[in-house]
Amino acid sequence: MKYAKYFLIALVVIAIDQTSKLLVYHNMYIHQEINVLGTWFRLHYLLNPGMAFGIRWESEFGKLALTIFRICAMVGISYYMVKMVQKSAHTGFLICLALILGGAIGNVIDSTFYGVYLNNAPLGVPTPWFHGQVIDMLYFPLFHFQWPAWVPGVGGNYFEFFSPVFNIADSSIFIGVVIILFSQKRFFKEELKETEPTSGPNQILTSEPAATGTENSSAPVE
Repeated sequence: MKYAKYFLIALVVIAIDQTSKLLVYHNMYIHQEINVLGTWFRLHYLLNPGMAFGIRWESEFGKLALTIFRICAMVGISYYMVKMVQKSAHTGFLICLALILGGAIGNVIDSTFYGVYLNNAPLGVPTPWFHGQVIDMLYFPLFHFQWPAWVPGVGGNYFEFFSPVFNIADSSIFIGVVIILFSQKRFFKEELKETEPTSGPNQILTSEPAATGTENSSAPVE
């Protein structure tokens, strides 16, 4: 099938994402940190019960709703990608959809199964199914500083950029979305052409000018 290659891209993302998570799970302990490139790129093992980039949804119902939403999004993106392939959409757009799909499935696997197979569901949940915590490990603290005391609202506070810890699945989703946002004119140029007006303000009129009242149309008197 002509859309198989895009599902293969998604599968590669899933494989890389799950491999990285399982390597961290089996070789690191929670909150362990390993410097990869100096101190600005580190592996930092965290369990995230919430959304991407360390964002959390602090309620049992919220976690279940998030997992269900991820599953629905996974199905919806798959269906949409098949439709776009059938419509011969731009290859770059389809690759971005495949990246988003792969990332979505990668985190769905964590949320759905990790609570059972890795026993990492939070305490107190009624079932470990659909309550698994996502494994995060990519940490890029590029720079940090202390705000001067005179700065209103944040004076004296510690600031770090970039502080969230995330994973390959989050990265894949983010990259796919950003490329789509910045490449809309390229990906959807056919749709843009259809919405452009067919005539502009400088269009040359080809019709004959209307007759004016200055012409003498009366016949000469005999």
